[in-house]
Amino acid sequence: MIAAFQILLAITSLLLIALVLLHKGKGGGLSDLFGGGMSSSFGGSSVAERNLDRITIALALIWTAAIVGLGLLSKTV
Repeated sequence: MIAAFQILLAITSLLLIALVLLHKGKGGGLSDLFGGGMSSSFGGSSVAERNLDRITIALALIWTAAIVGLGLLSKTV
């Protein structure tokens, strides 16, 4: 069970790093490499940013639950 939480924590950590780097920055940054820094008049960019926010928050909640679960499991062992 501990190994499953450790694997979940590693996967969610890597995904969170990638998702945070994809967010639209206020200035330059890695998001500019993927077209995040381009100011365009497409209406879908705000929808994409909102969806990216929602995915990031959901993944952060899973990450937090994995840390709490791992802490509780390691405390009992």
